[in-house]
Amino acid sequence: MKKTLIILLIVFLALFALYLFLIAPRMLKKPDMSAMEGYHYAHRGFFNNEAGVPENSLPAFQAAIDAGYAIELDVQPSRDGVAMVFHDANLSRMCGVEGKIWDYTAEELKAMKLFGTQETIPTLEEALGLIDGQVPVLVEYKMDRVDDLVCELGHEQLKDYDGAYAIQSFHPLALMWYKKNAPDVARGQLAQQFYKQEKYRKSPSHYAMTYLLANVVTRPDFISYKYSDAGSVSLNLCRALGAKTAAWTLRDPAHYEQVKGDFDFYIFDSFAL
Repeated sequence: MKKTLIILLIVFLALFALYLFLIAPRMLKKPDMSAMEGYHYAHRGFFNNEAGVPENSLPAFQAAIDAGYAIELDVQPSRDGVAMVFHDANLSRMCGVEGKIWDYTAEELKAMKLFGTQETIPTLEEALGLIDGQVPVLVEYKMDRVDDLVCELGHEQLKDYDGAYAIQSFHPLALMWYKKNAPDVARGQLAQQFYKQEKYRKSPSHYAMTYLLANVVTRPDFISYKYSDAGSVSLNLCRALGAKTAAWTLRDPAHYEQVKGDFDFYIFDSFAL
């Protein structure tokens, strides 16, 4: 019996060590993220869709700067290969237009109005020109269309940007692109406990993402995890191994109080933090 217990303990410890190896963040040649610290990140800018300051718009970014917030924004490609700042894959919610953002050219997208205002979809170049290093920027690559071209397009604008920024994505392919092509840029893996949602329960890839198993090929510098899943064992083990952590997305002061002190960065919207 004692021998069996020893064998089981050895097997458990070996499996635990393997798991730590799989989820470990980047351990060597880490980028300096200190310029990203000390800020709260306004999700899609400090927007108010009902008050005529649309999300992911230039006025929303200016409002964040004026309030002293850092900025989180989303990047997707246009049909003609321009990095556009837009969250949804579909244009219907924000622009009242049918189709995907990548179905239209940048010129066509620039003619569309956001939530009935006079504001239009900015390019990443325009957004960075406005922000101009005044506050840090957290760039999320949206990959509803699985194509790492969006990383190439975004990095073309970011590589000479004179300001603090990091990139993040739900899709490991984006982090793999940066690991290979721009290893000096801080990269973050977005995740949550996907199994809590019915639509993900039959998806092996989303189970893997819940437990941060893609880290073995992406080696992120930080983990951006859903705030309500702060108790995730995988998240906390990864943090113990040296990863920074970000909480998304706080939409109520109570949410912030719930996890205050549990994360290094906080992404919020719909209230002033």
